[in-house]
Amino acid sequence: MASHVLVTGASQGSGKATALLFAKKGWDVTLTARTPDRLMAVADQITALGRQALAVPADVGNAEQVADLVAKSQDAFGKIDVLVNNAGICLAGPTAHTTLEDWHQILNTNLWGCIHTVHAVLPVMQQQNSGTIINLGSFGGKMPLPQMTAYCTSKYALTGFTETLRLELAAQNIHVGIVHPGVINSD
Repeated sequence: MASHVLVTGASQGSGKATALLFAKKGWDVTLTARTPDRLMAVADQITALGRQALAVPADVGNAEQVADLVAKSQDAFGKIDVLVNNAGICLAGPTAHTTLEDWHQILNTNLWGCIHTVHAVLPVMQQQNSGTIINLGSFGGKMPLPQMTAYCTSKYALTGFTETLRLELAAQNIHVGIVHPGVINSD
């Protein structure tokens, strides 16, 4: 049985590149994003590489959609070896012009999206007694950036979540890590 990875935000940018890299390395891939047409195009690229792909359109900010995503992924592949929490959005501008709707949107995707996926995948990995969770942070989660208060808040919170979760799950053979990339050219 091939190894299996679930990648969020997999329809473009670093998520798409990550999903394709796993497939090139021989992994089967579950991918999710909010844009079905782009998501299906990535799934087609993965199957063209000779790997299995399951594309499940979902918004990681919605816990019910994430629970459905994880159930479909586990049903299709029987396990989840790696979770790559890549879904994220950026928001720049002065805090005085950042609406509460903006705050909710960025926190729902960048923080709650990761919490939702971890919450849904963790029982699977605990039952397997193994797994890896990789969260995509940002250098904005390690240092303050002007005009990016909402974004940095979401990424600082994700950094704390990840580092604490790593301590909690290490004894259960579940590795938790975070990657802090710089600017990524993506839509």
